[in-house]
Amino acid sequence: MVRIAAHGETTFRNLPVSQRMARIAQAGFDAVEFWFFGGMDVREVASACATHGITVSDFVLNSPDGSRGGSLVNPADRRAYLDALGKAVETARILSCTKLITCTGNEISGVPRDAQKKAVVDTLSEAALIAERQGITLLLEPLNTKVDHPGYFLASSAEGFDIVRAVNSPSLRLLYDCYHMQIMEGNLCATIIENLPLIGHFHAAGVPGRRELFCGEVNYPYLLRRIEEAGYDGFFGLEYTPSLPDEESLRTVREYLARRPDSDPCVRRQSG
Repeated sequence: MVRIAAHGETTFRNLPVSQRMARIAQAGFDAVEFWFFGGMDVREVASACATHGITVSDFVLNSPDGSRGGSLVNPADRRAYLDALGKAVETARILSCTKLITCTGNEISGVPRDAQKKAVVDTLSEAALIAERQGITLLLEPLNTKVDHPGYFLASSAEGFDIVRAVNSPSLRLLYDCYHMQIMEGNLCATIIENLPLIGHFHAAGVPGRRELFCGEVNYPYLLRRIEEAGYDGFFGLEYTPSLPDEESLRTVREYLARRPDSDPCVRRQSG
């Protein structure tokens, strides 16, 4: 069964950590993810999550543009990235968290794309060895370059899967963000099912607008049922900006996702 993770930095942002986690739990969630903790004290986060029975599913290791934690496309940033990984592993240990989101950084003008991709593979190969020793899974995330992240290097799930295969480590998987990939390429179900063994986490938001999941063109209840039927039982993160009051937003999204049917007669007809 897929576990839905709320986001600890897009909801209840004006509340202190303990109250924030309490409200997320009251909204019906037992998992939460973060970017960079938004100035929160990590030990307070760990304590609040433990109090309210919440698992920290993952958090971000380096920023999309590479300005924080280093860029994978730039070999000169390798040491900074590995140092950031070491610090993130320490934070993960405090939180009992086993997954870290990693971004590639932005494209470097004038450098051949193949050379940048090689830098990504080389650095992630070294990072994956460290992660494996520490019981951590790195989650490589493609992002959209049309709306939110112009200039970002990795905008294709196919290229992301190529990188995961090239590194060839159980400690590196793709973070498949349905919002970003719907914008860039669509064909979500087929792509996910075909590559599910290489996917370690999902993100979701309404397309367009990055609002609640029921706002937009993606049928998320159907998508969730399909990935569950394919055998995925990990986390599915809600990385959207609420348009409703936070608690109403989380409860409504959770109820919307729970509507998925146990079976689909259209699928049965297609497979029969």
